[in-house]
Amino acid sequence: MSGLIRREPWGLLGQFHDEIDRLFQNKFPLTSNEMPSVASDWVPAVDVKEENDKYVIHADIPGVDPKDIHVSMENGFLTIRGERKHEKNEAEEGFKRVERVSGTFFRRFSLPDTVNAEGITAKGQNGVLEVVIPKASQPQARKINVVEG
Repeated sequence: MSGLIRREPWGLLGQFHDEIDRLFQNKFPLTSNEMPSVASDWVPAVDVKEENDKYVIHADIPGVDPKDIHVSMENGFLTIRGERKHEKNEAEEGFKRVERVSGTFFRRFSLPDTVNAEGITAKGQNGVLEVVIPKASQPQARKINVVEG
């Protein structure tokens, strides 16, 4: 066999470290509640940003048609799921190394009570899914007069 074979002795340890980092990424009010090894073949990387009036999630989902991505909201959980299909013709062309993962993906986020679930929007462009979750308007405090009697 001719050619170079790339060896990465720490590759598996690095993958394990990345998975642990994903499990403990709860730096934001939106928390990820998922079991990637059970529910999906791969886990898209996400950024979660809080702004004054909304939360914005950007998920890297290259190679997936936006019409094949399903975003749903139920019982306080936002779920993003879909599938990256393996192209049959690529497998037949004699690849020696395949790193791009195919199969189902799944992410679930627990939303705070302060979001407007009816106003959630999602769009996909250039391999990035953007989900915008507006915050519910806060009721204004008002003074209530106490009367005698």
